[in-house]
Amino acid sequence: MIEYKKTYIRKTLIVLLIVVCFSGIVFYTIDLLLRKNHSDENNSIKAELSESIEVVDDSQEQDMPKVSIDFETLKKINKDVVGYVKVNNTNIDYVVVQGEDNDYYLNHNFEKDWNLAGWVFADFRNKFDGSDKNIIIYGHNTSDGSMFGSLEKVLSTEWYEDQDNYEVLLATEDGKYKYRVFSVYSIVPEDYYISTDFADEGEFRTFVKTMQERSIYDFNMDVFTEDRILTLSSCLGNGEKRVVLHAKLVKD
Repeated sequence: MIEYKKTYIRKTLIVLLIVVCFSGIVFYTIDLLLRKNHSDENNSIKAELSESIEVVDDSQEQDMPKVSIDFETLKKINKDVVGYVKVNNTNIDYVVVQGEDNDYYLNHNFEKDWNLAGWVFADFRNKFDGSDKNIIIYGHNTSDGSMFGSLEKVLSTEWYEDQDNYEVLLATEDGKYKYRVFSVYSIVPEDYYISTDFADEGEFRTFVKTMQERSIYDFNMDVFTEDRILTLSSCLGNGEKRVVLHAKLVKD
């Protein structure tokens, strides 16, 4: 009788284990399909928004790419629009929004529909009046490379070896700004690199020096206390780390 009970318990545990494993596979598959569907939805939105954006790259030009953005039309769709960002040799080519916190656009798209891929958004603390020393923009690392899914390319040697990739374009209603990359790295999640408020020039100088020392490549770029910078951030891999890009404003 005791042996029978042991056998019964053993078989029951095996069945439960199989059920749990199968359920995990089902939920994982559903999650992948749902995320793909949401990314496809966002890609369609991006294509529609591109009608209000014109970027002309001219290799002969020493200035920033020519860009024309119909902010009036974009803000009729979503009043949270604050800009447009483009990073060379990545898929980052997005209208940027800004919510009342840093949570909303993690799971809502440009049309404010619930969406696991979210949208590209600026830190809610940032002001786009030229006064902030560190503008921060976030986006999800999606499997299809949309949103900030291609930001991790900046960590590759191939990306670094092409200096044309160092330029980042940020356009707002107030103007068009060219930034030049001075640091790229990966790091565990923290609040320091997304600092937006600095007590004085010394604190900002220490901040910039720390960001430069973290870089996995030498961009040979000086950053001074009077400079303003742009920070892009996304998850890396399974989310235990962040990939970060810092760039210095070189022309406005």
